[in-house]
Amino acid sequence: MERRSWGRVRVSGRRRARWGVVALVAGLVAGLLPVTAASAANTVTVYYQPPAAWGASVNIHYGVDGAAWTPVPGVAMDAACTGWRRKTIDLGAATGLQVVFTNGTGTWDNNNGANYRLGTGTVTVAGGRVTPAAPDPCGPPPAPDTTAPTVPTGLRATVDAVTVTLTWAASTDDRAVTGYEVTRTGGTAGPVTVTATGTRHVAGGLAPRTAYRWTVRARDAAGNWSAASAPVTATSGDAPPASAGGSPLGGDPREDSIYFVMTARFADGDPSNNRGGSQHVRSGNAANDDPMFRGDFQGLIDKLDYVKALGFSALWITPVVLNRSDYDFHGYHGWDFHRVDPRLESPGASYQDLINAAHAKGIKIFQDVVYNHSSRWGAKGLFTPTVYGVRDEQWKWYYDQPQAGREYDPMVEHDGADPTLTPAQNALAKGRTYTGDLWSSQAPPDNRCLRWGTPNGTYSREGYTVHHCQWPVPTSGLFPADLYHQCWIGNWEGEDSRSCWLHEDLADFNTENPQVQQYLIDVYNRFIDMGVDGFRVDTAVHIPRVTWNRRFLPAIQQHAVARHGEKGKDFYVFGEVAAFVNDKWNRGSVNHSAQFFTWKERREYSPDDVRAAIEQYDYEQLLGTGNQPTSDNAFLRGNDYHVPDHSRFSGMHVIDMRMHMNFGDAHNAFGNGRDSDDSYNDATYNVVYVDSHDYGPNKSSVRYTGGTDAWAENMSLMWTFRGIPTLYYGSEIEFQKGARIDCGPSCPLATTGRAYYGAHLAGNVTAADFGVVANATGTVAQTLQKPLVKHVQRLNQIRRAVPALQKGQYSTEGISGNQLAYKRRYTAGGVDSFALVTVSGGATFSGIPNGTWTDAVTGDVKVVTNGTLTASVSGKGNLRVYVLARPGNPAPGKIGDTGPYLR
Repeated sequence: MERRSWGRVRVSGRRRARWGVVALVAGLVAGLLPVTAASAANTVTVYYQPPAAWGASVNIHYGVDGAAWTPVPGVAMDAACTGWRRKTIDLGAATGLQVVFTNGTGTWDNNNGANYRLGTGTVTVAGGRVTPAAPDPCGPPPAPDTTAPTVPTGLRATVDAVTVTLTWAASTDDRAVTGYEVTRTGGTAGPVTVTATGTRHVAGGLAPRTAYRWTVRARDAAGNWSAASAPVTATSGDAPPASAGGSPLGGDPREDSIYFVMTARFADGDPSNNRGGSQHVRSGNAANDDPMFRGDFQGLIDKLDYVKALGFSALWITPVVLNRSDYDFHGYHGWDFHRVDPRLESPGASYQDLINAAHAKGIKIFQDVVYNHSSRWGAKGLFTPTVYGVRDEQWKWYYDQPQAGREYDPMVEHDGADPTLTPAQNALAKGRTYTGDLWSSQAPPDNRCLRWGTPNGTYSREGYTVHHCQWPVPTSGLFPADLYHQCWIGNWEGEDSRSCWLHEDLADFNTENPQVQQYLIDVYNRFIDMGVDGFRVDTAVHIPRVTWNRRFLPAIQQHAVARHGEKGKDFYVFGEVAAFVNDKWNRGSVNHSAQFFTWKERREYSPDDVRAAIEQYDYEQLLGTGNQPTSDNAFLRGNDYHVPDHSRFSGMHVIDMRMHMNFGDAHNAFGNGRDSDDSYNDATYNVVYVDSHDYGPNKSSVRYTGGTDAWAENMSLMWTFRGIPTLYYGSEIEFQKGARIDCGPSCPLATTGRAYYGAHLAGNVTAADFGVVANATGTVAQTLQKPLVKHVQRLNQIRRAVPALQKGQYSTEGISGNQLAYKRRYTAGGVDSFALVTVSGGATFSGIPNGTWTDAVTGDVKVVTNGTLTASVSGKGNLRVYVLARPGNPAPGKIGDTGPYLR
């Protein structure tokens, strides 16, 4: 995520209007709607199904929002029908209430201490589950649904080599369409039938130059099927040529640990592509001879052995698409999503070359991608705004004379030596790129921007007059509403945070629009084709989950499998759901909590994505935190591993924001992580880090300053607890500790957490294996001797040798003596790996299997005959990992050399 940037920040209260109760109340307050008996009544009718043992006495104890609770034990509920009690409650001006239930004799149903949160209308509560807008359970049963959906129409096929993309118009139904069935005939195989949730299906891996025929039919919730659509036929093309290394490595991502680099700030392999941009002098970077675009793919290729020598088997790199803004080295201001930024590439060191080189060393590439927004100048091939400009005496330094056929090229910067400009204007122009493709003094024929070209009453920092429509903002009408949202975020935990701009440099895509969806699907499919191993999704929380689940995630999964087969099934997607709070649910908003995005939808919504997004938001907010799905996929059952249930998995894993926020120390992170794990689909896939390019723990604006011992302890926890450990570049030497992570061009990059790292990598290093240095010379040899480097190398070696530490479920049952202790087990196929872990202190493990346990840190052997093992350990960051010898799975013994913390 990149919210911090330079420029003029405009604040607006505009946001997309919410439907339903909010709109009604607003209308009443404004006097726009008549107050009728129907609209004045604001009630909820609660149907409750009590446990059978309760008998006839059932009370409801409730508190209407803003009012006091009823006296204990509440008020009696009326008999409704067999098994149900009913009560209608007047809410007055409120829109919701909290309730619990009791039999009046001391037995309570209080939703496990969380209370039930209800809204208006008819609501049922049964078995701990709230159903809003529910049918009357005591009314006549609904008529059976015997009406089939309409036949899908408009079936089209688009051929791309041996992949065919099918699209069709949505069917309709008297209740709801729940999905489609696509049937293919042709080729050497028999008929092939697959299901689809949306109106698009990608058929990949077809035989070349072969005719195929498809039909589609629709299904509703009652199991009624439409007739098949009119068929469409298409002949596949030639198979694409195999690209060297253009295939992902595959394998379970939990077996990896991740090293996160900002490519432009890591290692400079080719100085000829360095660029400082228009802010080079103003930022202070020029004084340090430190252009913002300094590192590149060549530098990464040159230093892959450093990454491997640390023990990491995956690289997370910042976005690679061509950016366009005045301070865009980070990659989050994408403009041409079809093109890799040339400031990162060199002859012989293209992005494909980096992917191939990394794979050759066994290192995966997880690419940072942005679906939520483009740059302030839009997205090439979708929409780029034409802004007002004039080459007068004030602005001719900024606006280039348009030249036919010329467009933005970040490799070509002004040198600040234009004889027609004053020295001050030349200083402003230096480093700026061509702008003649952006502006016009005449409003374009399709102009939607109000007050085109008139002064808006503000001035630039140089004192120059600023005009309406001169700079892209969402509320001016400069961007079309069908392609871009047109509001600023007002409430970061509200519905508008999913449909408004974060910042003026981050033009917010209208991701509910099929045209935008297809644009983004197509551009990111290209990178899947190049063989990247996964996507880290920036600002995922700012797109509705239903849009991810219906559109983007299925498209990623389908294309990865169509292109890469079995390896494509391992394509790893992890989203940034930025919840900067320390509670389980982000300020009580389920729609803005990380774990929410790991789940499929629980009901059908309108086919229209705009309406579906609002319906989903309201439905899930009303259900609240106490009625979200839960899972024990991360937990052992006693000492036993169980096959996880991923049937409700959305396709997106997440960054563990709660652990991140609490990594001021390892104990806080561990306790908070455990508390949230039942609400993820599978927390063993969470990406876990202490700090990043955005924030340190507890939303700190500086790089981690907890101290070397605390770093060691945090690492020991991350590498042995559930989740995928991730380290931000340089943290292995406490690089830039205490420095501001980012301050835009108001200070030099060299003074921030995004400083250039290459000076610490000078020289040569060769890795003999993951975490093992064969030889090293120069400064990098000294870097590799740092205490945290030695620590992370050995942690990576241990984790790679013990499957339980990579993929195991965990438990804290039967453990005493240390709060940072747990047991982990992974059992699959011929693997049975069981480990007992204690960090920074001794612990006793009771109720464990008897047998021989060997510590991977010291090699100590303990033979357990009474189900109890006591592990002795002292020193912050020190660790014991006792591994049980199992049939066919011997304990590995001591792994690696004794180091500064693991001893």
